[in-house]
Amino acid sequence: MSTIADRLAGVRERIAAAARSAGRDPSSVLLIAVSKTFPIEAVREAYAAGHRDFGENKVQEGLQKIVSSADLPIRWHLLGHLQTNKARKAAPVFATIHSVDSVELLRKLDAAAAEAGRTPELLIQVDLAGEATKFGVAPGDVPSLFEAAAALTAARVVGLMTLPPIPESPEDARPYFTRLRALRDEWLASGVPAPMLRELSMGMSADFEVAVQEGSTMVRVGTAIFGSRYVQA
Repeated sequence: MSTIADRLAGVRERIAAAARSAGRDPSSVLLIAVSKTFPIEAVREAYAAGHRDFGENKVQEGLQKIVSSADLPIRWHLLGHLQTNKARKAAPVFATIHSVDSVELLRKLDAAAAEAGRTPELLIQVDLAGEATKFGVAPGDVPSLFEAAAALTAARVVGLMTLPPIPESPEDARPYFTRLRALRDEWLASGVPAPMLRELSMGMSADFEVAVQEGSTMVRVGTAIFGSRYVQA
């Protein structure tokens, strides 16, 4: 049986190989270990193997793990949909929030961050698939968030995130990653400040190598590191 440390090393090697195949520096890709549904012991095992960036989908589960790992200098990422009424809980504790999908949420996170004296990084979730079960901002509506981001005082928009449909093969996800990169380039060319478009959060266990080849700077990998999830009914 492979250990979490073994699987982490394997994922890092795969990221490095994918980056090199695209002429990229492997160090330009941040691996986020998605620990949702796994116990804090799994987080500690990954930490002992040298990992520092972890992601959670739900605020409450994330808060519990943040408290349980308060002795460790972990950078916590919130990956799942965030309701505006939970912004005050999320902004003070997550270093990066990947799922901003409205001007209202952007402003609430900024207000909560300012109140807590924190400066979280925010990513705008772009909806490229139009799936009813997923959240995100339609590409045509994203510029309004950039405009609102210019007035933030504490939180900072630093990039984009997308969730393609679950792929049958990694190649199925490539068009979505290509599209997000192209949108990033279009918005840069239109005058959006480069610091707001520094990061592209795309790619998960099933498709992260393709995402890296297409320019991802943050991959969100859970199953390939921690194993299959067994969620109690």
